[in-house]
Parts: sequence; structure tokens; C-alpha cells
Amino acid sequence: MRQVEPSVELLAKPSIDWESMRTYLDEVGGTSWAERVEEADSPDAEDIVEFSGRMCYRSWEPGLNPNVSRVRTDSSQYLGNVIKSQHGSVLEHANFTFVLHNVSRVLTHELIRHRAGSAFSQESLRYVRLADIPFWFPEWAREDSELMERSLKVLDTLEEHQKWMTEHFELDEASTKFSHKKHMTSFMRRFAPEGLATGIVYTANLRSLRHVIEMRTAKGAEEEIRLVFNKIGEAMLKEAPAVFSDYEVVDGEWIPGTRKA
Repeated sequence: MRQVEPSVELLAKPSIDWESMRTYLDEVGGTSWAERVEEADSPDAEDIVEFSGRMCYRSWEPGLNPNVSRVRTDSSQYLGNVIKSQHGSVLEHANFTFVLHNVSRVLTHELIRHRAGSAFSQESLRYVRLADIPFWFPEWAREDSELMERSLKVLDTLEEHQKWMTEHFELDEASTKFSHKKHMTSFMRRFAPEGLATGIVYTANLRSLRHVIEMRTAKGAEEEIRLVFNKIGEAMLKEAPAVFSDYEVVDGEWIPGTRKA
């Protein structure tokens, strides 16, 4: 058994093909918007949201839509109004992909409930055989010596059983077929605790991320998922500050200024 800490890494984020965008805007009108936004060097995630929002009203420039008398030219103000007016559909155009490392299956079972606007690819214990049992303990548990002693004994026993089954099923023998390995590995995972640390790739759009960050950092949320979504919240505040600037963080709880965006 080895103790681990959950971690979050951002793997992918929106990237705009500005040449293609300009081709479109040259035809419909809106090149001045593209020039202004490109020069500002704002995050592409924010730019694609703004582009999508302006598509709805053809509001890249004054005069393109006679029904629009005023066009906001400050992107941060524009995006702030998108959030305030709960025009959440345009947030769905920007997707971010994270790898969550050393998170438990307790966490992943809760995370995949947020499937709308999301995608998940998790390490499969039907194929990945356990060599040890990585495990995260919250700080309060680590301070309880008797609890740790008993818990570590349980985990050591489970880990030893994994090693025994590997030998018993002859999984490391050169002659052992993969089909047999898969079958036995699938059985062996039944003796892995839900707290086992694993990995999952998580992709979500901005609308979904706003919702899940609020839900999973709330005071009543499970402590490990609160820890992880605090990290995700911090990453998103850096990657799309105009979209997340309405949040107030109080004791690890991310409270949005506008809900149901």
C-alpha cells in the first residue's frame, strides 16, 4: 500500500483557427471584432464563447443587425453579461480536458453522474492488474493513529491477496494467454476497495464545469471531490477568467454570482 495525493492536470483546451474565422467574418461583416479580440490576446475559450454569443444577434459590429442599437466592445463586459443573463448555451462550445490522477473510485462514481456535456475515459481494472493499492487518506484520518494502523492492516491484507492471486492464476507465466489474464484480472478487481486510487480523463464544457464546480465544492460535498474541484476551479479561473470572475470562494466553496448559466 502506498499513500497518494489526488492531482489535476489540464490536457487540452480550445484553440481557434483564426484564418477560418476571418474567412467567415470577412463575408458576413465582423472583421473589426476579430482584429480587436486577436490583439487583446484573450483566451481562445473566451473568444469562441463570445463569437458564438455574437452569432445569435449578429452583433460583431454596429450596423450588421438593425435591431441592435448598441454593441459592447469590451469582451470581459460582454462575457459578464452572458453569465448574468444566463445565456448558458454559448458556454457549451468551449471544452476542456483534464486528467485526474490518484483519485478514488468513490470520486469517479460521483463524477460520472455529471454526464451532460461531459466525456469520461477511466482506467479499467478488467485489463489493468493491480500491483499495489494506492490510497488517499484525508488529513483528519492521518492524525488518528489507531484508525491509520487498522486501515493500513486492511489494505496490506488486500494487497497481499492481489499478489497471491497473481501467482495462483499464473498470470506472469510466459505461456498464459491474454484472455485468461483478462478473465482473472476481472475477478481480482472485486477485492479492490472503492478508495483505490485510479485515473480518469474528464472532458467538460464551460457550462457543465460551472455547474459541477459549484455542486462539488459545496460544504456538504464529499471531501475528496471538494479537493479536486477546488483545483479544477483554480485552473478554470486562470484559463477563462471572464467566465469565472463572478465566483466568490469561501472556505473552499465556489459560490457563483449567477446561477443556472
